[in-house]
Amino acid sequence: MLKSEISTRNKEENKEYPSERRENSKLRFKVRFDYKGKPRPARFFFGGKKTEIVAQDFREQQVALWRNVPLQGIMVENMDLGEIYNVYDEEIDEDIAFAPLELIVSADSLEDLLRFIVRDEFRRIEILEPASILLTNREVERLLFKMNEHLQNKLIYRIREINR
Repeated sequence: MLKSEISTRNKEENKEYPSERRENSKLRFKVRFDYKGKPRPARFFFGGKKTEIVAQDFREQQVALWRNVPLQGIMVENMDLGEIYNVYDEEIDEDIAFAPLELIVSADSLEDLLRFIVRDEFRRIEILEPASILLTNREVERLLFKMNEHLQNKLIYRIREINR
C-alpha cells in the first residue's frame, strides 16, 4: 500500500504542464540601478567634485561595462539613463546625488538574474517575460544555493573592506 502511494506521487511530480512550461524560453526583465555620488573633498585648492558629477561619472563607467563586457547567458537589450536627482542624507548632513540607469535584459535562466539584484545599486526589477514561471524542486534548490553563494561573497568582500 505504501509503495503505490509513492509511485503515484512520483508520477504526479513528473507531469509536465505544456501551457505553463516553455523550454528554452528567455527571461526578459527591466532592472533599475541608482548610482550614488559621494562628494570628494578638494585637496589644496583644486580637485573637488560635486556629487552630481561623481554620480554621473560612476554611472558612465558602469554603462561602459554593461555595453562592452560580455556575460554568459545575459544580453543587455536597452539602456535608459534617467535624470540625476539629489537626496538629503541626515547622517552626513549633505545632499547626495543619484544617477539612475534602467536596463532591459534577456537572460537564459533565473539564476542569471541574481547578479543584478545582489548589487548595492539595485533599486527595482520588473519581469517582462514570461508571464508566469514554473519551477521544479531542483530549480528552486539551485536558485537558493546561488543566492547564498552571492550573499556569502558579498559579505566576505565587505569584511575585507572593513579590515583594511
